[in-house]
Amino acid sequence: MKLAVFDIGGTTVKTGIYEDKHIIKQESFKTPKTFAALKEKMHELIDHEHFTGIAISAPGDVNIKTGVIEGRSMVPYLHQRPIFAELTAEFGLPVAIENDANCAGICETKMGNGRKFNNVAFIVIGSGVGGAIFINHELYRGAHLVGGEFGFMRGGTERILSMDATLVKAAHDYSEQTKTEVEGKELFTLAEQGDELAKTLLERFYDFLASSMYDLQVSFDFDAFILGGGVSARSEISSEVAKRLKNKLMDFDMERIMPEVMTCQYHNSANLYGAALNFLAQS
Repeated sequence: MKLAVFDIGGTTVKTGIYEDKHIIKQESFKTPKTFAALKEKMHELIDHEHFTGIAISAPGDVNIKTGVIEGRSMVPYLHQRPIFAELTAEFGLPVAIENDANCAGICETKMGNGRKFNNVAFIVIGSGVGGAIFINHELYRGAHLVGGEFGFMRGGTERILSMDATLVKAAHDYSEQTKTEVEGKELFTLAEQGDELAKTLLERFYDFLASSMYDLQVSFDFDAFILGGGVSARSEISSEVAKRLKNKLMDFDMERIMPEVMTCQYHNSANLYGAALNFLAQS
């Protein structure tokens, strides 16, 4: 089986070829402005190889029954159209599409750090917060296809998690207060150098995340939390969040339900692998 695999993001589309259980020839291109332009770029890969099918990781609420991506995202032309049927007709190949966070979670629970656990919450932390829920190894999509959209959790405030529990937000606040431009990863270096503001903002980031994980844990009692997205490159994040989560559980004598907390294994390739695994599961 040889699959053309695409991970469609708001700024970049990653591509690869899935063959013999591996993703090879990984490349990327800037996300096109129109659906027609996207199909043209897809042809550049598909027309030069003999493929069995097309596997896609995409933003939005993917409705497999209707063949439509519902909701909205930074790639608006993907939504509210019969995209499964259109791509199948365009390329003459079977097409499988799944939500991007779900794809990353599928990869990690099938072949990554979550594979040994039955019940897993996969949390994607990038410019916002997303995720996926797996119960007894099976993806839970929810009644309205938004299972795992942790970024919309409010935690008793007027703001949602995507507004606060990201390094992008922490870096923005640091830049605003110091009148300098920094990225999220630079906060760690600044904190290590003794910068008190950087330490405070990272502490806030850890606490926002741990508080939300506390609510999820006492609601679902997961075996493990897997952290993905940009933060997965920093292994210390999982230990820092785990420490705070355990303290919050101990406050109410609930430490016995402490889950494993770890970063993902496949990092930036998780969406591509998950899209391929989703195709195989649907075929």
